[in-house]
Amino acid sequence: MTDFAMTVGGAAVPGAGTFDVVDPATGEVFARAPDCGADRLDQAMAAARAAFPAWRRDERHRRDLLNEAARALEAAAGRLAPILTAEQGKPLKDARREIATAVTWLRYYAGLDVPREVSPDGSAEVIRRPLGVVAAITPWNFPIALAMWKIAPALRAGNTMVLKPSPYTPLTTLAMGEMLAPILPPGVLNVISGRDPLGALMTAHPAPRKISFTGSTATGKRVAAAAAEDLKRVTLELGGNDPAIILDDANPGQIADSLFWSAFANNGQICLAVKRVYAPERLYDDLVEALAVRARSVRVDAGTADGAQLGPINNRPQYERVAGLVGDALRHGAVAAAGGRPIDRPGYFYQPTVLSGATDGTRIVDEEQFGPALPVIAYRDLDQAVERANGTDYGLTASVWSPDLDRAARVAAELDCGQVSINAHGRGVRPDLPFGGHKRSGLGVENGLWGLYGHTDLQVLVGSQS
Repeated sequence: MTDFAMTVGGAAVPGAGTFDVVDPATGEVFARAPDCGADRLDQAMAAARAAFPAWRRDERHRRDLLNEAARALEAAAGRLAPILTAEQGKPLKDARREIATAVTWLRYYAGLDVPREVSPDGSAEVIRRPLGVVAAITPWNFPIALAMWKIAPALRAGNTMVLKPSPYTPLTTLAMGEMLAPILPPGVLNVISGRDPLGALMTAHPAPRKISFTGSTATGKRVAAAAAEDLKRVTLELGGNDPAIILDDANPGQIADSLFWSAFANNGQICLAVKRVYAPERLYDDLVEALAVRARSVRVDAGTADGAQLGPINNRPQYERVAGLVGDALRHGAVAAAGGRPIDRPGYFYQPTVLSGATDGTRIVDEEQFGPALPVIAYRDLDQAVERANGTDYGLTASVWSPDLDRAARVAAELDCGQVSINAHGRGVRPDLPFGGHKRSGLGVENGLWGLYGHTDLQVLVGSQS
């Protein structure tokens, strides 16, 4: 796994140098990726700009090629999944599922009919015009799925793209770029990789008319500031501190499985994962124990190991952050009902951790942990629980758990976030529904017609009588 190239103008292109890629299951370097450099970035932007006029004109051709890309990606899953597991850490079955998700998004946008928007009197039509070059920057938790959240709507709308994956997980995205190069016209999708300051160079570059970024809120603020210099459009899908509110008529034993995996899937490294649970006092001990039982029984191992349910945390800085947040919580009175420490082996493995006795004001409750550690917070008054759930700068997703669906819906209506699920979490993550956050969880939305429209400018075409 050492021979990876960037795709620029439809050709395989080396970087100005290389950088190391670490296997999180061992903590050791296992591959090297091309480091783009400013000259190669200019080349990629020029290729995207040159490809735009022809690409934007033929909608039927774009849809056909997105379908062809979906077939090719589906056929390549067996080759791509082991690369994804090696660089990201997730079990192979989850890597294959991620690639299947990307295929679903491609097919959705290939098949999406964009309705005409005509004035009631028929005298004017609102035209959705592609923006031009889109610069896309993707994170390390779902490098292929979240890349396709950007690629599919942008290309379907008629834009071209320069895509940069996280330097922690560049390889599968590079391999996908090479695989799609024979299908898409040269310059339509350019895939580059590199370390800082490549992302900053992309956002400041004059060619893109839009920046689509998924990552931390802190970095998202810098992206927005850089894009403002020449009024680039932005879509920012940022952090979350997503609450789950358990109502007092819920059954801990019945909801524990779904609630646990809503928090711990992908090792908690999901922007919309449950990050904190608010449980009523009378159910608190039973719920904590039900979650802890599941945490103790989960098999944590290398993603290539048979039966592995969770892999390692993706990278050392995140591993150290999770350990630091758990340690801080324990020092401030929380108790580890399960887990609470790293696993003694090479790599970035951490025990699935359920914390009781945590309170608002503790860092692991107030901040986004993005890892396998879940605080469960007791409440006495439901209105106060809702207030505490909303008492954060984030507003991405939330969930309410109760057999009384009408009551749960009333509570859901009080939560300030982009999506609320009942008796599940993140149920609305689908290609046909908008996904985005309130407050500091982002700007704009991805997915559905709304995601496609975010890659367009409006033009009003007004007729006149001769």
